[in-house]
Amino acid sequence: MVNKETLQKLSKNELITLIEAYSKNWLAMDGLWFQSLENKYGMQEAMCRDEEVWTHFTAIEAKRVKEFLNLEEYPGLQGLEKALKLRFYANINRDELIIKDNTLIYSTLECRVQTARLRKNMPYHPCKSVGIIEYSEFAKIIDKRIVCDCISCYPDITDESCCCKWKFTLIEK
Repeated sequence: MVNKETLQKLSKNELITLIEAYSKNWLAMDGLWFQSLENKYGMQEAMCRDEEVWTHFTAIEAKRVKEFLNLEEYPGLQGLEKALKLRFYANINRDELIIKDNTLIYSTLECRVQTARLRKNMPYHPCKSVGIIEYSEFAKIIDKRIVCDCISCYPDITDESCCCKWKFTLIEK
């Protein structure tokens, strides 16, 4: 069992390696959970359950990341950028974030979920509906003035240069 004393004895590099292992473990559990539903009930039912879970998990994750970063109530796109970089899977996917004017474009260039499904000879995960929930809710908790739009995400790929692409817009009122 890992406790604080054990963690405090680890070097910075060991802690980074451990975080990566924890991230992979978390993603493996999420994938196995999803695949068990997919195999037993089919893709449509698995997606319904996935959307429900992500609605709740995203809120928990965003609140904890916002608190960890000590972000103000309205941190804008810069705050969202910092928060996206600390999401649980951010260190195991390869992504790109670009802020220009009142928008942030977030692209997942390499996705472990889709790579794993391809490796297992499974169809791609139709993650757009979950992504809309996940990214919209995450952004709203970081700063309720930010809205999210999907640019490209399976099954609606419009940009072949990445796995998915999301546009976050800061709406000043």
